[in-house]
Amino acid sequence: MSARDVGRSIVTDPIDTTAPLLEVRNLVVQYSKNAPPAVDDVSFTIARGETLGLVGESGSGKTTIGKAILGLQPVTSGQILFEGVDITRAKPAQRRRLHGDLRAVFQDPFSSLNPRRPIGDAIAEPLRVAGVPSPERRMRVADVLESVGLPRTAGERYPRQFSGGQRQRIAIARALVTDPRLVVCDEAVSALDLSTQAQVLNLLADLRAGADLGYLFIAHDMAVVEFLAQRVVVLYRGKVMEQGPADEVMRNPANPYTRVLMAASPVPDPDEQARRREEWRRMRTEWRQETGVIATPV
Repeated sequence: MSARDVGRSIVTDPIDTTAPLLEVRNLVVQYSKNAPPAVDDVSFTIARGETLGLVGESGSGKTTIGKAILGLQPVTSGQILFEGVDITRAKPAQRRRLHGDLRAVFQDPFSSLNPRRPIGDAIAEPLRVAGVPSPERRMRVADVLESVGLPRTAGERYPRQFSGGQRQRIAIARALVTDPRLVVCDEAVSALDLSTQAQVLNLLADLRAGADLGYLFIAHDMAVVEFLAQRVVVLYRGKVMEQGPADEVMRNPANPYTRVLMAASPVPDPDEQARRREEWRRMRTEWRQETGVIATPV
């Protein structure tokens, strides 16, 4: 069984190759009946081989959308289609079939790695669950470690023996070991320093270029999103403020809130960072006054 077969060998749903890789239609997620929606009528698509940046402040609904796509958060209304197939309320058996095609990389890779087990075991886990034979698992783990810039023998080592950037590479290797169609990256570089961020972003871009792989890249930093994404969706309190090609949104943002996010992007120079922080506070205050938004997002 090859890596591409993981999660696909028992697929019975018809695949529409003309459809977007992922399509989110009018998505609403409400945590309780009387609470305002965490996600409010959000729609977007991701094409095969494309990266879509989903950007906004804390509390904007970014992670909730990612969890809904992964089947970790119930959907109140709307649809999520993967390769033309409705997975909005997929049954457990359908989710298992999607496991190889729909993967995730989260912010803190160390918390999801068992410190008592070699990292090769963690990377190979989805292959083991799918019944891939042990010799093939070892070969695939070595191959994917090499693809993310780590030694083929690194699978024998433990999480504590790696730096933060290396652990994020391990998390990416674990996501890629099944040769997925779509990877949800939820703040995948936000805990890293700027130089390590650049290394991981370059890695993600290189891996996308060599495969028919799409990313949903969730972040709060517009500069990071601009580097990796072809298109951007800007969220605030669960609503889409604007969306479009990344270069157009960054060059000529249509919504003032997008300019607020752009001003918040970190830079290496401490003096410039302090100046930009003050500018961000001023712009955010002005935007809230103009729109009537008073409370800080939670």
